[in-house]
Amino acid sequence: MKKFLCSLIFIAVGFTSTYAQRDIRLGVNAGIPVGDISDASDFNVGADIAYLMGFENFQLGPMVGYNHFFVDEFDDISFLPLAATARFSLANLELGADLGYALGLTDGIDGGFYYKPKIGFNLFGVGLIGSYTGISIDGGTASSVNLGVEFRL
Repeated sequence: MKKFLCSLIFIAVGFTSTYAQRDIRLGVNAGIPVGDISDASDFNVGADIAYLMGFENFQLGPMVGYNHFFVDEFDDISFLPLAATARFSLANLELGADLGYALGLTDGIDGGFYYKPKIGFNLFGVGLIGSYTGISIDGGTASSVNLGVEFRL
């Protein structure tokens, strides 16, 4: 899985490196845990940075982030997502998705498959983003429904 993801990122960077459209995005979000982790956690925060390259309406690139679930009964759970991201924009509306692997930063929590579909509305370089974050880990999923903002740098 890691080799496939690295290959996908390498191809995306190589394919889009000749085009002038480059964009750095910094996003922050807060969410409500859903699914398996909702029994232990009531709140989630995250941040990510992406380097997008490509055409005017479609962009690809690498993304790295941080995802933190606040847990009441034991240690909080944190992940470091490493992913490929894609965005398709139409006027001020934007659809996107991140796919990759989230490294577990908490002792005893391994990483897992990371996915994050998102929809956003761009206004003057700032995006209002709604998303669903899912991390498939052994024995369940760490998921959340999020609202956030994304800044173009």
